[in-house]
Amino acid sequence: MPDLIAQGEEAQQRWRRSLPEGEPLVLGRAAGLWGVPWDQHVSRRHARLCLRGGELEVTRLSESRNPIYLRGAESEEFVLRPGEHFVIGNTTFTLVDQRANPTSDAPRPVQQQAFSLEYLKQIPYRNPDRRIEVLSRLPQVISGAAGENELCARLVSMVLAGVPRAQTAAIVAVEGSLERRSGQRPSVRVLHWDQRLLTAGDFQPSERLIVESLRQRQSVMHAWAGTQSPGTDASASFTARGGLDWAFCVPVLDRGTKPSEGGWALYVAGRFDGESPSEPGPSDPTDVREDMKFTELVAATLSSLRQMRLLERQHANLSQFFSPVVVDSLSVGDPEEVLAPRETRVSVLFCDLRGFSRETERHAGDLMGLLRRVSQALGVMTHQILDQGGVVGDFQGDAALGFWGWPLAQDDDVLRNCRAALAIRREFETAARDPGSPLAGFHAGIGIATGMAVAGKIGTVDQVKVTVFGPVVNLASRLEGMTKIVGAPILLDEETARAVRRQVPRELARVRRLAVVRPYGLDTPLEVSELLPPELDYPQLSDEHLAHYEAALDAFLGGRWSEALRLLHRVPPDDQVTDFLTVYIAQHKRTPPADWDGVVPLANK
Repeated sequence: MPDLIAQGEEAQQRWRRSLPEGEPLVLGRAAGLWGVPWDQHVSRRHARLCLRGGELEVTRLSESRNPIYLRGAESEEFVLRPGEHFVIGNTTFTLVDQRANPTSDAPRPVQQQAFSLEYLKQIPYRNPDRRIEVLSRLPQVISGAAGENELCARLVSMVLAGVPRAQTAAIVAVEGSLERRSGQRPSVRVLHWDQRLLTAGDFQPSERLIVESLRQRQSVMHAWAGTQSPGTDASASFTARGGLDWAFCVPVLDRGTKPSEGGWALYVAGRFDGESPSEPGPSDPTDVREDMKFTELVAATLSSLRQMRLLERQHANLSQFFSPVVVDSLSVGDPEEVLAPRETRVSVLFCDLRGFSRETERHAGDLMGLLRRVSQALGVMTHQILDQGGVVGDFQGDAALGFWGWPLAQDDDVLRNCRAALAIRREFETAARDPGSPLAGFHAGIGIATGMAVAGKIGTVDQVKVTVFGPVVNLASRLEGMTKIVGAPILLDEETARAVRRQVPRELARVRRLAVVRPYGLDTPLEVSELLPPELDYPQLSDEHLAHYEAALDAFLGGRWSEALRLLHRVPPDDQVTDFLTVYIAQHKRTPPADWDGVVPLANK
């Protein structure tokens, strides 16, 4: 695929970019990836470009101020072929059709030398001012790169500007084992490359040199000419094909990468007889040591930046599931070890969105708007889970799963869970009173259970997610489903209810025992309780009302149903939970069955 090369008056005012076939592009001073910010003669939007069949169609835009010159004459519209160029202001734009193909056929070098980083640090610069001037632009190069491809392009240009004798520079990547005994050749790819001479032809970096540098994890130089002993052949075929006498490769050493795993490297090649007239030097190949020292610094900067961006991506990914406190703890250790699945005690919250089907019918003509509202509703759930230090374990349609107790053990996991649940309830109830709220029409049912489970990165080879697995998760889901049956927004299992009574002050939350039920499809009875806000926040159900209900429950369990009904009538009639026991008593004509054991069987989930 042809490339377009922009070259300003100074060596560092340069870029090389691949042109996508058939895609219109805008060239200008402020045109993003296709911008030339160094040239004030180029308008912000100057020309439209489009590659078709290997030829570049160029059209000057009406808002541009200065002309475009083709072969010395002004031109408004033309077709550029490989090897041709046009000029805007002080910048030349050249279309080239060259390939970068790493080769294993490069002859063995006349000389090979490896240089450690410690050794290169001791090499003084002959012209330190020039190197410092180039390196001073590193912050701008880094901050201005929108992505990894753009960063590679900018760093290659910086290497060419900082190494005057270099004719070609590239960033390469090696994949596969570097072990000599592995029996497999590693794969070498050129991520980005550029060269000074447009007529130099294709670029064929030496695979042998690249692999050796990464294997040794230090800079390695090969010389094919300029140092040959009498009677030796400097391999004219290679230097004639590449026009190069020497090359060196500097590995980009990423933390945690093993020598056998490959990686990235900077590849620089040049000619001994092609040095810059302003900075002559001897033909001794060791004279490129200061160039290697400069390239080592660029490689170290690239390595640090890649590590930083990797951590940023990991942090962003983890932040979707973990609270900031948990993310910070993960950054200290090895995430693979920290996230490894293990059995642990967790407190699980399962929250389901109610009213979705009804809202779908009402807003069938605006499904995208409905999707945004559902996303906001799920956002309420995840925000409160993360805000209380929990982990977002999964999404199941319009339901969210959160849990506490992993990857960090938390003594107050039940308290945090309850705070999150009450906050979710509060937000949905507040929205229900505002017809203009995006959450209006939605409600939430929440089930909370506590117990042992397996938590961590769970899944298959093809798909892995951080979640929790075990009976306690199923129990939380069952409890959420029961909220529709018993009329309580938040239900707890026995272990969670005991923990709340033991750990959570009544000024933060209250618990009411509701009933003993036998869930549909299960044999084991389950005592369910309701989590309620404190009396100050929810005065319609006072502590006295809760005491009357629990006294009625004790009478109900003991078969004293008439007494239970009298006590239930002391609870406000708008409390839907009382209907659960009242209706069951009425269905049995106020008389307990002969085999009454206090357990209410549920007919469905």
